[in-house]
Amino acid sequence: MNIQTLKGFRDFLPKEARKRQFVIDILKKVFESYGFEPLETPALEYEEVLLGKYGDEGDKLMYRFEDNGKRKVALRYDQTVPLARVVAQYGSANSPQVLPMPFKRYQIQNVWRAENTQKGRYREFLQCDIDTVGTSSPLADAEIIEIAATSLKTLGFKDFKILINDRENLKFKAKGITLSPDRNILAVRAIDKLKKIGKDDILKEFEENGFTKKEAEEILQATEKTELSPRLSKIFSILKQLGVSDNQYEFSPTLARGMNYYTGIIIEVEVERYSAGSIGGGGRYDNLIGMFGNKQVPAVGFAFGFDRLIEAMEELNLFPTDLTTTKVLVTVFPASPQGGSPELLNKSIEVCEILSKNNINQELYVDPNAKLEKQLKYADQKGIPYCIIIGPDEAKNNTVTLRNMATRKQEVLALNSLAQRLQK
Repeated sequence: MNIQTLKGFRDFLPKEARKRQFVIDILKKVFESYGFEPLETPALEYEEVLLGKYGDEGDKLMYRFEDNGKRKVALRYDQTVPLARVVAQYGSANSPQVLPMPFKRYQIQNVWRAENTQKGRYREFLQCDIDTVGTSSPLADAEIIEIAATSLKTLGFKDFKILINDRENLKFKAKGITLSPDRNILAVRAIDKLKKIGKDDILKEFEENGFTKKEAEEILQATEKTELSPRLSKIFSILKQLGVSDNQYEFSPTLARGMNYYTGIIIEVEVERYSAGSIGGGGRYDNLIGMFGNKQVPAVGFAFGFDRLIEAMEELNLFPTDLTTTKVLVTVFPASPQGGSPELLNKSIEVCEILSKNNINQELYVDPNAKLEKQLKYADQKGIPYCIIIGPDEAKNNTVTLRNMATRKQEVLALNSLAQRLQK
């Protein structure tokens, strides 16, 4: 038996899991403050629901298989296509649960992609999505950008930039360059890599895709000279009204994003001093939901790459120094080969009950045979800031000894003042 995780898959031990929960709690609070509601979808979808929605590369990276019922299924590749399926399934008047429109939802769940692993890129990872479905208003676009900025500020980021473009700017026919729809898609995918691999390599990619050098240079020049579209001008005006600082976002004419389903604005977030790439992205996708129903349903959304978000926060030291949820360990004293004293164990349990009633997170050490030294070491390993020791003298006098695990200082407190002392 190979005792390890699969490549690209991870365990999260308590120290890492606490960091992840800290970020999730903040994001949920921000999302809900704007009226977004939680949504959860299954890990598995019918293959036909997901296939063909992400382009050739997405289809190659999707985990697809046949289940025991001979059904062709696939693991969730992102949360946007499942959202489209949900809206098509429940968004009509005939559905058993009618969704309110506009439908504003957030979704924080795992997705799976069978790609090469690297820094900040895994095969199973968490995505945090926010989407507004059912309106084409630029106000909805601006609100999504505002929420991305608010989330980053609340998490402690200061030097970040939200890059913004419009997919309309990447329709080269409008710029006098005649391309078939398929070749336009190839051009967009190449331009999307410009910042990552540079102009020379982009020209090589164009050549490999059948473009002449002249065509490639015309496309690049036309892209770099692009100005704000009327819709982007309106969105930028709304962002100013919403109070979003203009040093937190900028127009990026070479931003393309590779997904085929984007139809309007596209956005990505970059953080200064984080080298692994963008930590989130999104845009408007007005045609995707219509693939599942009889009418077009406009939508716009944004997703944080959760693992990159965590890595960026670690690199920039944005996590609080103490994320331990347990505030105090209640020890059991004394401990001997014959077992602890039943009276003192009962006293420790009584203290736990007092702390619980006062909403103080506590943990009772559950091995009454362990030496006190071992119990204190256990508190250190878990990062628990305080220990309570109850010996014969404390039990007799209705007191406890409170030990500060950081300073190693101890103080004797009356039992009826313990909760008040810890709350301070």
